[in-house]
Amino acid sequence: MTRVEQIIRLVENGHIDQALALVPKVKQYGNDEEKYALADYLYGLGMPEEAKELLEELAARYPDDGDIRLFLAEVYTELEAEDDALAILAEIGEDDPQFVRACLLAADLYEMQGLTEVSERKLRQAYEKAPHEPIVPLALAELYFSQGEYARSVPLYEQVRKTGTELAGVLIAERIAEALSRSGEFEAALPYYQEALREKTDSRTLFAYGFTALQAGYAQTAIEQFGALKALDPDYSPLYLHLAKAYEQEGRLAESYKTALEGIGVDEWNKELRLYAGKLALKLNKPEEAEEHLKKALEIDGGYIEALTVLSALWRNEQRYEEVVSLLEGAMADGEYDPQFEWDLGRAKHRLERYEDALNHYNEAYNFFKHDIDFLEEYGYFLIEEGNRAAAREIFQQIVRLDPTHTEAADVLLELEE
Repeated sequence: MTRVEQIIRLVENGHIDQALALVPKVKQYGNDEEKYALADYLYGLGMPEEAKELLEELAARYPDDGDIRLFLAEVYTELEAEDDALAILAEIGEDDPQFVRACLLAADLYEMQGLTEVSERKLRQAYEKAPHEPIVPLALAELYFSQGEYARSVPLYEQVRKTGTELAGVLIAERIAEALSRSGEFEAALPYYQEALREKTDSRTLFAYGFTALQAGYAQTAIEQFGALKALDPDYSPLYLHLAKAYEQEGRLAESYKTALEGIGVDEWNKELRLYAGKLALKLNKPEEAEEHLKKALEIDGGYIEALTVLSALWRNEQRYEEVVSLLEGAMADGEYDPQFEWDLGRAKHRLERYEDALNHYNEAYNFFKHDIDFLEEYGYFLIEEGNRAAAREIFQQIVRLDPTHTEAADVLLELEE
């Protein structure tokens, strides 16, 4: 029995101290095979520093041995000595059997350092050397995927997919589906999600499939997938907003609202779900419930612009103009801003007979809504009401330029020009 075998047996029997006491003897008296075997075992035990000493000695003795150099580079990487690892890997030539693995490891290290172009060059070198080794196109595809270059990643994933469904913990069909979905090719992604679900059924894949189906316009498919996810994991809170949207796309408003409320029960601090519930309540003619949801959304995030504008519209519709002013001016005082605030404040202050302030808000809103005919009409009539016919004439001229078929604006313009 060799000393290395003795060390292994002692460790397996729980005699760690006795095993470690034999390590210096292997370092001093063992042959090179024993030292490599010991380095391998120590590294596996989580002792990279001890393995490094043995491998450095062997690398100096066998400078052309790619196995030793690659192993030493892996140890350096574990010890966070990336520059030393890269220096060792650079010495492994193209004719070495370990060249491809060296390129893959170097690519990982360069990517960790943010040098993605260098990482890509290394992977390209590996691909030129071994294009049919599945791990190589997978590594290159993963790099492109991580950089958002989805169109470049898909053909490489397809190449890997021909050799198997999964590699290095990556379910290939799922990755292709995700790449297609992220690049906006929602419909093309759907069959890949179906394939991925045949391999495994999990919350993440079901959600991604449902979301992609919804984006592709297949609301019923989305409902089925989100429903399956809800049955599998009812606490998966992101599903409820999108399931509610799918029901709404199908015209099933009551089910959509019910789903939104279920989601709030799972995650009461989800501001997007609160906002959506508020909008649905308005469509279902439940203004009091809508107001409650919108206020809650603003409790969660006082600067939530869309919630502010929807609540402002609700209060304007109920002629609660003072509350509109208080809401929006308070938000602006807190540093929040949206051009819609100016338009809404102009409307509210007009109704409150605060005409000078209203005019200032309309003037400011004009900078953002000068191509919006609804705004221009409202602005023009306000100017007429205020007696500013010259300014009103310019606004109605603009409406007619934007829409020559707008007969009402044309008639008003004729009156203003008389």
